[in-house]
Amino acid sequence: MSQQKIVIGIVAGEASGDLLASHLMAALKLARPEVEFVGIGGPKMQSVGMQLLFPMEKLAVFGYVEVLRHYREITGIRSKLRNYFLTHRPVLFIGVDAPDFNLDLELALKQHGIPTVHYVSPSIWAWRGERIKKIKRAVSHMLALFPHEPALYRDAGVPVDYVGHPLADMLSLQPNRAQMRETMRIPLSARVFAFLPGSRQSEVRQLARLYIETARLILRHEPEARFLVPLATRETRTIFEQALYDCDAQELPISLLFGHAQDAMTAADMVLVASGTATLECALLKRPMVITYRLNPMTWRMMKRKSYLPYFGLPNILCGRFVVPELMQDDATPENLSQALLNLLNDKDAVTQLERIFTELHQMLRQNTAEKAAAAILPYLPAA
Repeated sequence: MSQQKIVIGIVAGEASGDLLASHLMAALKLARPEVEFVGIGGPKMQSVGMQLLFPMEKLAVFGYVEVLRHYREITGIRSKLRNYFLTHRPVLFIGVDAPDFNLDLELALKQHGIPTVHYVSPSIWAWRGERIKKIKRAVSHMLALFPHEPALYRDAGVPVDYVGHPLADMLSLQPNRAQMRETMRIPLSARVFAFLPGSRQSEVRQLARLYIETARLILRHEPEARFLVPLATRETRTIFEQALYDCDAQELPISLLFGHAQDAMTAADMVLVASGTATLECALLKRPMVITYRLNPMTWRMMKRKSYLPYFGLPNILCGRFVVPELMQDDATPENLSQALLNLLNDKDAVTQLERIFTELHQMLRQNTAEKAAAAILPYLPAA
């Protein structure tokens, strides 16, 4: 007799969420093979067998001004999802990050008796702490990636589990840089910079020209340097290629990669990275980095007013201090970025210290995340 299927609704809004969700989905299917998933996600979630209702790229918008431009489309998708899930009721809904989209959806579903799990705590410890009230109304269970987060939810009466970060499980404690250089046919003696402008189209539009001009300045001091630029999608690659053309920079030693961000960071001496999950990825790969970001000026001013912390990058947040440089918004100039990268490149003691700090961080976050997250969710499913 075949098992009755169990349908779980799930929504991830960008590449990092796609990765997190795919590992969780695989762990849930291992425990309960009859589980099926429907919602919004990327290629990794689809490879685990998710039924896609809308493309994930529709939600990959960041910043107040940017969201306003797409507000009608995004709210329309959320309304259609809500109606779909209320008509075809899943046993559970999992919102993966994307809190501005998922929390409203979770609130509506929970009010109609559908349990909701939010995977990845919104950064209420960094800004917009007032969201804890909405989270309590919207979320049946929070899955937190970082060890300082659960206390905030317990104090507010929200069920919570610390599950660690899946990247810490996936990545080796000791990345083999020499082997990666050999695989990529890059000499060990080469000076290699990995430049990561983000996975969203809006991010690449903001940062591409800045990265190109930074590379130009570095080459004045390191004429043999080479640059690896991993890009997540064909659209972001096209945006960066257009920026190279606009800057008359096609002759610069810049290699555009389709994906392979981890390979680029592993092979690099130094990384320039847009603030976000990639900063944590870089730390877990034990690579020295400079963190940067640019937003629409109005969005930046609004975020700064609401921020509680002096830093933005996850390595600095998790360590509780500036362990790597951050050059944001108006400070993010080619001159400042190139100088910061070259300073770190030539400071061997600082690089050695960073490798030690990042190894300790890696060990703290390695928790068998997918299995822990699945174990927290299984009690919400019907008995086998």
